[in-house]
Amino acid sequence: MSTEPRPVPHRHLPATGPAGADPAAVPAWSATVLGYPRIGPRRETKKALEALWAGRADVAATERALAAVRGRTLRRLNDLGLHAHDASIPSAFSAYDHVLDAATALGAVPPRFADVVGADGRVDLAGLSTIARGRGTDAPLEMTKWFDTNYHYLVPEVGPDTAFRFADDRGVREFSEALADGFLTRPVVVGPVTFLLLSKPADGSPAGFAPVQRLADLLPAYLDLLAAYAAAGAAWVQLDEPALVSDSATAGVDGLADLVRTAYGTLAGAPGRPRLLVAAPYGDLGGLLEPLASTAVDGLALDLVRGAAPAPAALAGLAGKTVVAGVVDGRNVWRADLAPALRTLQELQPAAATVVPSSSTSLLHVPHDVADEPDLDARLRGWLAFADQKVTEVVLLGEALRTPGEGAGTIAASSAARADRLAAPGVVRPQVRERLAALGPEALRRSDYAVRRAAQEEALPLPPLPTTTIGSFPQTAEIRSARAARAAGRLDQDAYEGFLRAEIDRVVALQEELGLDVLVHGEPERNDMVQYFAENLDGFAVTRNGWVQSYGSRCVRPPVLWGDVTRPAPITVPWSAHAASRTTRPVKGMLTGPVTILAWSFVRDDQPLGETARQVALALRDEVADLEAAGIGVVQVDEPALRELLPLRRADQPAYLDWSVAAFRLATAGAADATQVHTHLCYSEFGEVIDAIDRLDADVTSIEAARSRMEVLPDIARAGFARGIGPGVYDIHSPRVPGREEVAELLRLAVSSVPARQVWVNPDCGLKTRGYAETVPALRNLVAAAEAVRAELAAAPVPAS
Repeated sequence: MSTEPRPVPHRHLPATGPAGADPAAVPAWSATVLGYPRIGPRRETKKALEALWAGRADVAATERALAAVRGRTLRRLNDLGLHAHDASIPSAFSAYDHVLDAATALGAVPPRFADVVGADGRVDLAGLSTIARGRGTDAPLEMTKWFDTNYHYLVPEVGPDTAFRFADDRGVREFSEALADGFLTRPVVVGPVTFLLLSKPADGSPAGFAPVQRLADLLPAYLDLLAAYAAAGAAWVQLDEPALVSDSATAGVDGLADLVRTAYGTLAGAPGRPRLLVAAPYGDLGGLLEPLASTAVDGLALDLVRGAAPAPAALAGLAGKTVVAGVVDGRNVWRADLAPALRTLQELQPAAATVVPSSSTSLLHVPHDVADEPDLDARLRGWLAFADQKVTEVVLLGEALRTPGEGAGTIAASSAARADRLAAPGVVRPQVRERLAALGPEALRRSDYAVRRAAQEEALPLPPLPTTTIGSFPQTAEIRSARAARAAGRLDQDAYEGFLRAEIDRVVALQEELGLDVLVHGEPERNDMVQYFAENLDGFAVTRNGWVQSYGSRCVRPPVLWGDVTRPAPITVPWSAHAASRTTRPVKGMLTGPVTILAWSFVRDDQPLGETARQVALALRDEVADLEAAGIGVVQVDEPALRELLPLRRADQPAYLDWSVAAFRLATAGAADATQVHTHLCYSEFGEVIDAIDRLDADVTSIEAARSRMEVLPDIARAGFARGIGPGVYDIHSPRVPGREEVAELLRLAVSSVPARQVWVNPDCGLKTRGYAETVPALRNLVAAAEAVRAELAAAPVPAS
């Protein structure tokens, strides 16, 4: 693949534009962050979008609501110490997803959604929602995890003929809106290399095509985008290139260093452009620091929490540049230990023109404000820093870097807070550690699968292609209202539990009527699949307002795992046992696995993650035993985050896979042969972890597969996967209801790759976020499709032996 850029057009611009646009007139930053939560402290973005989708608001009213969130963010960051006039405040808002924003800005809208693009190239909020959520027979963009985080991005579709152009100026308009309000911000855009590396080939692309081959064609669109920002008055633009720290994202790409030089040699060489800050969060640039630093970009943002400070040999390349040093963790909620962070900044100072303390990543991964958590224990609250506190930390570091001795008391207090956290009661529980130390290798082993399968077939007579769901059913307004009434004391515990039992009765009866083979209790008692367990395990704390965006309008409240983990009492047993008492069909007990509980929590950083996973697994092992004792013969231990936590550097992956597999097996290996253990995984490039999935040794594994139309199954088949597999045939992340024939076609694809005797039929994920108006017809179609394909298989000729 040639990396030599073609001649690209660009706009010649004067060195100055509107007020604040002259880079020479902009003061040097003293501190910054790479991004900020965009959901609003009370999830105002979520509420605005969902009002639009429900028809309670039009596009204009929704735009006004989102503009209010942006304005609040600017004022808050200014109040916290970032300056309104030096571009230290990032303009990083997104109504739905920043990768989708980049795709629409660059004209990369799939042809099936061409009608949502206006004549002026813009895509309004209704159009963005259509691309993200799908409509009719038009499938939405695929969605997957953003590197090793729990944020989900929409995957652009790029083919050989995708006509890149600077099309949608939404980001420029938002920058101009801020400038008119007195804030010279720093626009944040996904960088060109990352954009292409995260894209998938569009349908119809030839074999061997990779979107990154279109780099030379994409760069003119970026040049026009930068020119538009310059014309609007931008002094700096931040281009995010996290793919450069990920071996997974760059796998199979030859000449990556040349691609980096091509991209940033072209962009930095454009006359009249804003200054360019290239950010590489989530890890270490490694060998790509030198080629990136060799270009004329003005600044580099380095993650010095997950990555290391540059070696002395690499520091020479930073001369004359602004180095934005990510010394405050943008992904976890513990207060920074400011003294070592300040030393790191001081060591970098001689090498760079300017050193700016920053968060290591965007702060979209943490909640807004720990001061908004009155329910947390005061001592625990003193250990924490949410987005607002992290801004305060980088501002203080900037002051201390400029003025030696500044903030010395606060710096000392941060070290004292960490020492207090490590010494607090409950951080170490000797009984947990002694029990784990006494376990031998046999604790991780079950009988051979052939033995288990025979026992399960006797205990669980099921038809071919058995149907089930992943666990949760819709969380209705009535469920949320009852939960809120219980929390507020308007509903006593007995009445609340009676309501839950009645809801379980209704869901069990519905599943019987639909004809599902293995039932679930629907999880009405659970606010979230991780938070619910955190509320019932010692060593965790939960928040009231600690919301974090997961995707689109979906927000979660990650618990805080601060100490050794124990299970005071059974958690799920009463609800699963009640469901089982209402039916003669098998009922699955539903647990969240140890790796996912860690991935979707803010986890202690004072011991190896694998050790914390073992503690959670031990608690879950006890829960599995209690479910069995209550007569539950099917137990599902969900691990949707298994791939999510996979380290971005290949050298670190084997150790992670070893401890994550061991934690799952510790949780499940105590089950009897006749107990069928299921697991569920989603949003994963499964080919990278297929061996680990096999080593989990679950009897049945369900996986996300509908949006990608079963593209994972060749990996499954090549791996010789011999146990049960449930590739999702219904995408629950879109409101559209798949037709019976659509589901049947996906199921036919499944049984063409995997022996039918192994295949289960299920949705991609839980149904919590869907409504019954969508869920019932979709599940009815799922069951009908399974029956139709069963009949086809039964009628097929038997191969000659």
